[in-house]
Amino acid sequence: MKMILASGNRKKLAELKRILEPMGFEVIPKDEAGVTFEPEETGATFEENALIKAQAICVATGEAAVADDSGLCVDALGGAPGVFSARYAGENATDGERIDKLLAELGGVPEKKRSARFVSAVCVCFPDGSRAEARGVCEGRIAFERRGSGGFGYDPVFLVGEKSFAELTAEEKDAVSHRGNALRALEKKLRELGF
Repeated sequence: MKMILASGNRKKLAELKRILEPMGFEVIPKDEAGVTFEPEETGATFEENALIKAQAICVATGEAAVADDSGLCVDALGGAPGVFSARYAGENATDGERIDKLLAELGGVPEKKRSARFVSAVCVCFPDGSRAEARGVCEGRIAFERRGSGGFGYDPVFLVGEKSFAELTAEEKDAVSHRGNALRALEKKLRELGF
């Protein structure tokens, strides 16, 4: 089954392809399907944003579309940055600038109070109006400094056990990550729908 990815993020595309393709789902980037716009994320939750993106790309292409909306929720910051994770340090900020802001805001917060979780909501919308949705979570904590050179986004400061996401291999990360958990739950729902 073919799905159009409702994102222009190449690192997210690589991760979704890596997890979904062994399940038998072909993931095509939206630009290869002729879509040049980014749907505006106006939802208040990860689920609302994933639905907005998947619906927009499904309508634009007439094909099944998959979207992921994910973010980092830090307990010491009242759940921030949450749905604003990508825009946390401003609209055009780099991953490094977002991490710098996060670490600055957590300055003085002791290790035992640096608990956090990555959350991923995924949604597939079909041309007939039906959809499948799932949510995945990965519990961890925020490091005091960057560790590792892999991954993207907040991966260098998100610790699972003694390693950051950026220190894990792709396979290790996929096995425990919020996105991996969400996509495995989504696969189960799609199988139940007969895909």
